[in-house]
Amino acid sequence: MAEQKQIYKCELCGNVVEVLHGADGNLVCCGAEMVLFEEKSADEGKEKHVPVIETTAEGIKVKVGSNPHPMEEKHYIEWIEVIDGDTSCRTYLKPGQTPEAIFKGCPANVTAREYCNVHGLWKS
Repeated sequence: MAEQKQIYKCELCGNVVEVLHGADGNLVCCGAEMVLFEEKSADEGKEKHVPVIETTAEGIKVKVGSNPHPMEEKHYIEWIEVIDGDTSCRTYLKPGQTPEAIFKGCPANVTAREYCNVHGLWKS
């Protein structure tokens, strides 16, 4: 059963979807079941993915990794999201941008998630 806020990917075409309303059944794309991304929360290897949350005068700043994540054409952070209970805000990024986002008006006790196009889904 798919649950709200879960992220799935089609291994054939690369479509990525988020569940907005969970229900019974399987998510299918290109005739095959989509793969559920598990939210990883511990860095491995030289690239750092765990979102780092900072409180600033402007709001909540989320950086990807303790060292900035690469933002290259073939390897980059596609989006950063903050979640506060049932409320979420997301910023989409492109190669060449800094792997961080500022969210105004968010409380300090949010959870952050980010999606790396190579290494998947990560959370704080």
